[in-house]
Amino acid sequence: MATPTRGANGAANKGNKFANASAAAGGFVGALGGSFVPPVNVTVNNNKGGAARGGGGRSHAESLLPAPEFTSPAQVRNYCNTLRAAAVTLSIEVAMGAEILKGVLAAVPDPEGRAFGSRVRAAKVARKMQRSADALRDAAKNAAACYAAFQQEYEEEINRVRHRARKPQQPVMNWAQQ
Repeated sequence: MATPTRGANGAANKGNKFANASAAAGGFVGALGGSFVPPVNVTVNNNKGGAARGGGGRSHAESLLPAPEFTSPAQVRNYCNTLRAAAVTLSIEVAMGAEILKGVLAAVPDPEGRAFGSRVRAAKVARKMQRSADALRDAAKNAAACYAAFQQEYEEEINRVRHRARKPQQPVMNWAQQ
């Protein structure tokens, strides 16, 4: 603990003691927050040379998802897979954010001085963010289930086109080879 400095009249100056304590607490909160931050890599695909989108659709830079054009089973699959992947990634990031928030807020002293009061308050706040992470995880599950339901409900139409597209291969006789 810092020794209090003496003023001109010899009285101890106690204001500095609390200023140093608050600075130490601030440094602790900063260090605590920094120790929980995981390394996160962000990859951005830049398609500047790609074809322009028609019909006023959103560009890829503005949205995490492809345009909601469902004119083929491949587009339904692509949309559901992209949604699932984005929701899983966001769910993990939000869950980590909730843990970091809880750790940082737990370091803030309780104003009433209750034992574990700061942890209880931090848990109440972080719980809402954790629920957001859970909802994103559920969105990922539902996106996968959506494509599975699509395959199940439209199996007949998919198979009808699939069989037309793949004609059985007949062995071809190459008469030039002798």
